[in-house]
Amino acid sequence: MIGIAAITAALIILLSAFNGIEMMIDRLYSEFDSEITVRPKEGKTFNENQIRDKDFLEIPGVIRYSRAVEEVVILKHEKKWVNANLIGVDSSFLQMTNMKDHMVDGGMFLKLEGEDFGLIGATLLDKLGGFIPQNLGFETLTCYVPKRDVKIRFGKNPFSTQLIKIAGRINYNREVNAQQIIVPIGISRSLMNYTNQISAFYVECDRKMNREDIKSKIQKMVGKDFVVKTNYEKNELIYKTSKSEKLIVLIILLFIFILAAFNLVASLTMLFVEKLENIKTMTSYGASRSFIFKIFFFEGLLIAGKGILIGAIFGYLVCLAQINFEFITMPNSGGEAFPMKLSFWDGTLILTLVVTLSVIFSFLPVKFLIHNNLKK
Repeated sequence: MIGIAAITAALIILLSAFNGIEMMIDRLYSEFDSEITVRPKEGKTFNENQIRDKDFLEIPGVIRYSRAVEEVVILKHEKKWVNANLIGVDSSFLQMTNMKDHMVDGGMFLKLEGEDFGLIGATLLDKLGGFIPQNLGFETLTCYVPKRDVKIRFGKNPFSTQLIKIAGRINYNREVNAQQIIVPIGISRSLMNYTNQISAFYVECDRKMNREDIKSKIQKMVGKDFVVKTNYEKNELIYKTSKSEKLIVLIILLFIFILAAFNLVASLTMLFVEKLENIKTMTSYGASRSFIFKIFFFEGLLIAGKGILIGAIFGYLVCLAQINFEFITMPNSGGEAFPMKLSFWDGTLILTLVVTLSVIFSFLPVKFLIHNNLKK
């Protein structure tokens, strides 16, 4: 009973932990990555006039969108240089990415009193040795972008340069924090010497609606010259890895549950052997094989059932305690609690599997013992 209880509790706790990790991955990656991204099928950029962007809002489920210009750049602050991914966006991008919940310090804006500002990953600004001074309200970086379609000559500067005022630092995930700098789309176009060219359209959708349906409608709208992807498809490896790990853990724990269930088989066998003389006495008084079978079968179910009930209660109590009191924190997270998420369907799956296995391991050994020790 204790073995069954321990494995049942472990199943509930570990699957809830994996659900929490999936929720954290979804929050960290999905909030920065737009639900749907439209890119050209060929080439790095396209003319934004190829798509009537206002048509996005006519598709049911689309909330807002942003144009984007993306480029790998070099940032300089004093004597430090780093590579970074520059993303030029419209102001709607701040609402799309729920930016207010991911600010470390500074202000959340791309324009203020007619001036352009940028937002930068917290780790990236640390690499440059910069910070947001409170008295000034912004940090200044120099951005270098290779000039397009120019012949490099001796003594000629091959880079377009621009000073960028950084208004705030952001914190999403390791990749964003270490690589991304966000600026108004006007700055990125000026650096790249673009007129109407953009790299992509970012589209925010209502999460209550089917994302695949919205994707197919957008694909139909933009035509075959463009590739439309959901954020799940962009981070497919991360999501698939998490689900695979969860499935592997479930299989391993079920195997351990089967091993623990052999204790149930041993208990029923010992009980049957111990009571064999009493069983023969009962049969001599007219007890049928089916009646004897029910006694030991329900005894097995009672042992397993008590173990499953105790394990389920203990498992859910541990999960609720972690959710409400945050006893365990993640390493290198600044004290952030390890995420847990209870799932009705996972709970139903676990209970269905352990009950089914308990019935099997109660039925088969009792059937075998009755068949070999009692005459018809």
